[in-house]
Amino acid sequence: MNTRKPKLRSAAWFGTVDKNGFMYRSWMKNQGIPDHEFVGKPIIGICNTWSELTPCNAHFRKLAEHVKRGVFEAGGFPVEFPVFSNGESNLRPTAMFTRNLASMDVEESIRGNPVDAVVLLVGCDKTTPALLMGAASCDVPAIAVTGGPMLNGKHEGHDIGSGTVVWQLSEQVKAGKISMHEFMSAESGMSRSAGTCNTMGTASTMACMAEALGVTLPHNAAIPAVDARRYVLAHMSGMRIVEMALEDLRLSKLLTRAAFENAIRTNAAIGGSTNAAIHLKAIAGRIGVPLELDDWTRIGRGTPTIVDLQPSGRFLMEEFYYAGGLPAVLRRLGEANLLPHPDALTANGKTLWENVREAPIHNAEVIRPLDNPLVKDGALCVLRGNLAPNGAVLKPSAATQKLLRHRGPAVVFENFDDYKARIADPHLDVKPDSVLVMKNCGPKGYPGMAEVGNMGLPPKLLAQGVTDMVRVSDARMSGTAYGTVVLHVAPEARAGGPLAIVRDGDWIELDCEKGTLRVDISDEVIIARLDEWAAKQQPIAADRSGYRKLYVEHVLQADEGCDFDFLVGCRGSDVPSHSH
Repeated sequence: MNTRKPKLRSAAWFGTVDKNGFMYRSWMKNQGIPDHEFVGKPIIGICNTWSELTPCNAHFRKLAEHVKRGVFEAGGFPVEFPVFSNGESNLRPTAMFTRNLASMDVEESIRGNPVDAVVLLVGCDKTTPALLMGAASCDVPAIAVTGGPMLNGKHEGHDIGSGTVVWQLSEQVKAGKISMHEFMSAESGMSRSAGTCNTMGTASTMACMAEALGVTLPHNAAIPAVDARRYVLAHMSGMRIVEMALEDLRLSKLLTRAAFENAIRTNAAIGGSTNAAIHLKAIAGRIGVPLELDDWTRIGRGTPTIVDLQPSGRFLMEEFYYAGGLPAVLRRLGEANLLPHPDALTANGKTLWENVREAPIHNAEVIRPLDNPLVKDGALCVLRGNLAPNGAVLKPSAATQKLLRHRGPAVVFENFDDYKARIADPHLDVKPDSVLVMKNCGPKGYPGMAEVGNMGLPPKLLAQGVTDMVRVSDARMSGTAYGTVVLHVAPEARAGGPLAIVRDGDWIELDCEKGTLRVDISDEVIIARLDEWAAKQQPIAADRSGYRKLYVEHVLQADEGCDFDFLVGCRGSDVPSHSH
């Protein structure tokens, strides 16, 4: 530990004996804060995404109180402040649309206020990357505390996974296997406690990514939201952030290239969400770490998926925690020399391996041995070809293995509305070997790149017993979803990518082993169709004003992390002084 105390940022506000110091301290004192709280103590910001409109984060007021107890105990002074809360459950058109907006809120709130370090209260999936992106842009000492997953859902005596059960039962309704009444009866049992989705969806994935990156304390990812140990972790994180402020342990010392390589390998082992590829790229971009889409193949390839969790497997986040949580997974990887950088530094001041080398593993069904994996190679499959020149991704652990190499004729939907209008048409010209293609659902196209890529199958095929088909789009899908779904096709259709010119009947070839995605037409035909497409394009009226205008004009493509072009890079925490 560094014994030399760094100069605290907050001293520029509260540490001067002049008119400005008088005014800053006096205004804060209207909350009943005594003089001694301003003298030489780290001021710890608690960046809170609490919102009743973000149900996954609705218990964060209580979580913040436990963080405050830890901060006080360690000799710091906590100040809680709200930031934009972008939960995927309610926010339209998609929380991804406002991820960058939330990150701007976080960045400017940290930089402009008298805080020496921050605790990031994160939960529903976009809040985790948004807060890490904003804090990384300031490069201050920071630690993340996740709100934790919900308890297992319960329905008719069985455990059900939040999100995943919706896709499953919805398809069964369309297939005529269950009634709408049976479908609706599962609603109240799916989400029966505070917390995020209890499957390995994007929220749980990003919680695991934060822990693997070393920006949380061990076990942060999996403790259930209503388990008392979640509040103990919040308390301990509050204590630790005071030490981090005094050690000047900034995010740039944790969010290294080595940390991101550890996270990529971890994502394969847990069967994590495809959304992680976009979010990790955006976080890396903010801290200045080079990270490319092909790194997911180069680093992740050959890593078995050993966590048997829905949507890829059987269990839920409760069992994952009771089995040992992420430390147990990291121990298994480390013992097999599959942790790229076990010596990477983490928020508690120890290396990743020091944190996990003795981690207990309580259930070998939930966290499997490497020689008995759920999937032998769980790395995100990065695809390239004339249909995705800049890349696309597929999650092998959630796919049907026999479809990972497939050739079939395209059934094309121009956008999500077109899909909804036609998918249930009994006269739709679609067969089991068809490839469902949906356009204009990417970053600019939707806008916001909504989670609609896991298109539900045509009811007439579901009734015939078809359970999966190859689907291709420039959209994302929920981490709770499953199927042989090609996502994040880049460039997207709206930006003039080749996806824009695919027509019904074009043959599409997918080969995950080779990493290829092609449409079986010549380069000359592609160019001619793109010229024809470009000549027909008209500005969209809704894109001409407000935040949507900013978004569409500045958002980067999926392979670049969907950040705004002007937000990439670390701007630091310096701020001009203000004279009243």
